[in-house]
Amino acid sequence: MGTREHHPLPDPSPREMLVYLMEQRGLKQAGLVPISESRGYVSDVIDGKRASSRTRARHLVAYFTVSPEIFI
Repeated sequence: MGTREHHPLPDPSPREMLVYLMEQRGLKQAGLVPISESRGYVSDVIDGKRASSRTRARHLVAYFTVSPEIFI
């Protein structure tokens, strides 16, 4: 076997992590409306038009049971 090179993976953005977590649970944007209280807000975050607010990030952390650093 040859020498393997290790390349660190870039940290995913909060948006990328949200999309990944939704995919893992088979969720569509509408599935997050009860958490975010707004379909437009969810769409804006996923489209990269808006960052998640601290309050809504806390709701996502609780819903997905993940580390808060994911959405910072």
